[in-house]
Amino acid sequence: MTDPKAIQPSELDQLPDRDPEETAEWQASLDAVTEAAGPHRAAYLMRRTLERAEGAGLALPKLLETDYVNSIPTAAEPGVPGDEAMEQRITAWNRWNAAAMVTRGSKYGVGGHIATFASAAWLYETGFNHFFKGKEADGSGDQLYIQGHASPGIYARAFLDGRLNESQLDNFRREAGGDGLPSYPHPRRLPWLWEFPTVSMGLGPLSAIYQARFNRYLANRGIKDTAGSHVWAFLGDGEMDEPESTAALALAAREELDNLTFVINCNLQRLDGPVRANFKIVQELEAQFRGAGWNVIKTLWGTAWDELFQLDTTGALVRRLRQVPDAQIQTYQTRDAAYIRQDFFGGDPALVELAKLLSDDKILECFHLSRGGHEARKVYAAYRAAVEHKGAPTVILAQTVKGHTLGEGFASKNANHQMKKLTVDEFKNMRDLLELPIKDGDFVDGVVPYGHPGADSPEVRYLQERRAALGGPAPARRVHPVAPLPAPAEKAFASFDKGSGSQNVATTMAFVRLVKDLVRDKESGKRWVPIVPDEARTFGMESLFPSLGIYSPKGQTYEPVDRDQLMYYKEAKNGQILNEGITEAGSMADFIAASTSYATHGEAMIPFYIFYSMFGWQRTADQMWQLGDQLGRGFLVGATAGRTTLTGEGLQHADGHSPVIAATNPAALSYDPAFAYEVAAIVKDGLRRMYGEAAPGEDQNVFYYLTVYNEPMPQPAKPSVDGVDEGIVKGLYRFNTAESAGITPPANAPRIQLLGSGTAIHWALKAQQLLAEEWGVAADVWSATSWGELRRDALEADEALLRGEERVPFVRQALQGAEGPVLAVSDYMRQVPDQIAQWVEQDWSSLGADGFGLSDTREAARRHFGVDAESIVVAALAQLAKRGEVKATAVKEAREKYGL
Repeated sequence: MTDPKAIQPSELDQLPDRDPEETAEWQASLDAVTEAAGPHRAAYLMRRTLERAEGAGLALPKLLETDYVNSIPTAAEPGVPGDEAMEQRITAWNRWNAAAMVTRGSKYGVGGHIATFASAAWLYETGFNHFFKGKEADGSGDQLYIQGHASPGIYARAFLDGRLNESQLDNFRREAGGDGLPSYPHPRRLPWLWEFPTVSMGLGPLSAIYQARFNRYLANRGIKDTAGSHVWAFLGDGEMDEPESTAALALAAREELDNLTFVINCNLQRLDGPVRANFKIVQELEAQFRGAGWNVIKTLWGTAWDELFQLDTTGALVRRLRQVPDAQIQTYQTRDAAYIRQDFFGGDPALVELAKLLSDDKILECFHLSRGGHEARKVYAAYRAAVEHKGAPTVILAQTVKGHTLGEGFASKNANHQMKKLTVDEFKNMRDLLELPIKDGDFVDGVVPYGHPGADSPEVRYLQERRAALGGPAPARRVHPVAPLPAPAEKAFASFDKGSGSQNVATTMAFVRLVKDLVRDKESGKRWVPIVPDEARTFGMESLFPSLGIYSPKGQTYEPVDRDQLMYYKEAKNGQILNEGITEAGSMADFIAASTSYATHGEAMIPFYIFYSMFGWQRTADQMWQLGDQLGRGFLVGATAGRTTLTGEGLQHADGHSPVIAATNPAALSYDPAFAYEVAAIVKDGLRRMYGEAAPGEDQNVFYYLTVYNEPMPQPAKPSVDGVDEGIVKGLYRFNTAESAGITPPANAPRIQLLGSGTAIHWALKAQQLLAEEWGVAADVWSATSWGELRRDALEADEALLRGEERVPFVRQALQGAEGPVLAVSDYMRQVPDQIAQWVEQDWSSLGADGFGLSDTREAARRHFGVDAESIVVAALAQLAKRGEVKATAVKEAREKYGL
């Protein structure tokens, strides 16, 4: 027995040991087992003890790794309902047609991926036959995030069940003719089939987590019963290196999202080679997910291995499997039995003896073919355990062989991700392996044929019967007829038309005030989904906390420190605000789920996501593309916008370019409003277009990006002239003329048109006064609410011209007859206003805040970038001097006068 006094303090828990003698006895028992049966037996007993403790609910740290074997013992595997032989034939047809589609398309040089689906075929087929609920089931059905590179297999199955034809398969990756299939899951390109875009790696898993979370949000707020919906995300082991892939694992566990299952296809290969050549990706992922609180199911080995594990009476086989790095597992896939006997079994006497009991064929069957992810029985057991597990999300780590059934030239080869075709002989070998009734004569002129057993064949009837039982075809996207949301009361918008009088109000605050009024609307108020990444107080949204509540599935289990205050921090199970913490990516994933709820759940929701403009598009523009692909609708709000308005924050916080990035997204309608009434008009029109009665030809599947500012300024009344509302929405209107501004310019004074957006219009208005009072120049000021929409309209006019249709761009119509040159200014780089330069008939020049931001006062920053009122005056005089309308010396005089 070990002397308790010999135990070093470092080995003791901080809690006092109430019975040191008993503790010593346990430790001595472990020492005895180690000495008598060896360290491996001792380790085995410790793991089993910890598993027993975890199962009993004892408060112990979780066991992060288990042995490199299947989590579900063979004896505990449920039988697969249905006809396994029939499902085998269906899977064979899908494998064939997926490979044929990519190979036939390779002659056009459009690419495609064969090996991914070949490894994952059973992961999908088992789900389609037994688990994935369709859109005609109760509720909303399941949400399927299909791995992008597996798309040929999904198309092949849709071909088998009659949803696609040969012509469409032949146009895989050739969409310009109108009958093609997109390369990956793209809802915008194939909106009846694809529901979620996933191929921008890492965004699929992130979005799946927030989709599962949003399903619970809808249920807890009483909007839709989503209890019957399960989210399935199919991922690659290499994809898990993307930071977004694992960014929200803790959220999923914390909120107990047992409506979510990740299926990670662990074929041990990424694009160029092994995922973890010298390590074990499965063990790494298991530890990562277990540590985050997920339920982990490993499905690694097929039934051929069951005999080997039964023969492993010493645990030597399991130990060896833990030791062998992934790259060597891949090598075994390509080597003969003699090599495997020597390299895998030869280093341990117990394994040498075990190998003597195995034939060469048995060794090759195990190491070349038998993986858990390739067998319906193993996959079914894992899926059944996943959907029955409660209290935590589940990840299934399914081991497969990349390129399985494609032949020796593909399976486990490092280059197989880039291999786009099989030869005719390879197809014939594949045909024989899959036992498909395809004749040599079907290969006409060396072209591989598509295979189909017939629309009334047992295979197709079985497939369709299984899908009917599960609620219809899958994957599928459905947009159920939803009545347009009634427009909110006009009062909410009209209240901004009269201006703020003597009160200074930032446009950020104006937007928040507008939303506060809109969420009170009896009809549509509950549809708003406010989203903020832990900056609500920055944007003045704390007043929404007690009235709307912050969503938490746990409610509020504590007394908030500010409970005695009017605007206390209130969390609620039915809370409306999604306050995500410091994660723009998570907030954006929230937005995507909410913005597409009209299709996913048949419930139109109105998300607005407010963020530091610098950290929105810059950090998560990839997700904005995902949003556009998924046909999302809602309002993105870039607050504290502009290069010079966020005083003191400096280089990385100064946004001078978000509208440039936004302009690259065809689904984004980007606005830079200057005044509160403009914000109201844009939101009002956005609600009409996205959620109400869209005009003929208007695409409802757009989203709005508004930049708003934290600089308190006087908010003027809306000009009472015709065309203001149209101009706000289309992007440009004349705010005032020199005369309407109360300026009396000299007779025949030179005139210039000043175009400003956002906060820059205030500098333009000051410049308007300086030009008149000090230089005798008349300036008209225009509010350019959207450079991007002006450009979009002009591009459409150019396209119409190519079709023989005469159309004048709106910007040219608006400026028609305006005297003098045009000078445009914004708080962004000059590239933003310069978007429209080629369609402006007048002489054009621009000012902008190009370069890195810096910390200083607003005034100093604007002088530094040359966009303040005095800089505008000098630029305006320079333009007029070029035209001979003012003396050339005036430019120098102005520079000296203003200290430029």
